[in-house]
Amino acid sequence: MKNIYIIGTGLIGGSLALNLKAVKPKAVIHGIDHNEAHLTEALNLGLIHKKAVVEDIEHADLVLLSIPVNATLNLLPRILDLLPPQGLVVDMGSTKASICQVADAHPKRAQFLANHPIAGTEFSGPKAAFVGLFKNKTNIICDLDKTEPKRSKEMIEIFKAMGMSIRYMDAVEHDKHIAYVSHLSHISSFMLGKTVIDKEKNELNIFDMAGSGFESTVRLAKSSPDMWAPIFEQNKENVIETLNEYIQNLNHFKALMESDDFESVRNEMRSINHIKTILKGIS
Repeated sequence: MKNIYIIGTGLIGGSLALNLKAVKPKAVIHGIDHNEAHLTEALNLGLIHKKAVVEDIEHADLVLLSIPVNATLNLLPRILDLLPPQGLVVDMGSTKASICQVADAHPKRAQFLANHPIAGTEFSGPKAAFVGLFKNKTNIICDLDKTEPKRSKEMIEIFKAMGMSIRYMDAVEHDKHIAYVSHLSHISSFMLGKTVIDKEKNELNIFDMAGSGFESTVRLAKSSPDMWAPIFEQNKENVIETLNEYIQNLNHFKALMESDDFESVRNEMRSINHIKTILKGIS
């Protein structure tokens, strides 16, 4: 791989660029971004070697898409149109089914790899990028059988070299599962932030009284709305299903408290404590 193009030079794209410089030191990393300030910043920070435009993809060996999922849906067919025979395009989006549907309709489907690294922070932009973002993280690859094996094998080896473990999943199943373990978490964090902001008008009180529990729970509410609103849109049905179940659990917990049944409250929390064992097994 000589020419690598990264579309979207923020946290994920910038971190990919830094890792690729180590994994593929002879490659030239080109950056493409509709935000010219981000592109210039990525160049000045040394994340990329050169600026580029979409038309330059005709020279690409690898294209990494790290942009909001709605933008990926619009841009992916054009990228595949431009992609040379040796090229591969890989997307990093948090939803997969709709993106895979677009790819499936294209004659160059075998040159596309549907991918989702379970990595990120609440920060955004080129300055947020760092080398260790993907280390010891899970990387989910969807509908692998539709990608040309030689191309996918090389890309998987690159991901492993970045320190990621690989899981394989059907695109539709991916979106169902990720709605629970990621998308719902972000909505909960945003809504907790909203509840506190709406109720507590004195911002100094929030700052002074917020403990580590509140800070960690609301951390995801710092995330970019420009990235997350399209994710909720593309995974709407699954997200609404998870919200309905979450609201039912909240109402049940509220009803226990209203009836002064704090023994059941305690038992509920004891049962939920099992999550510690599950997460420990993952780590």
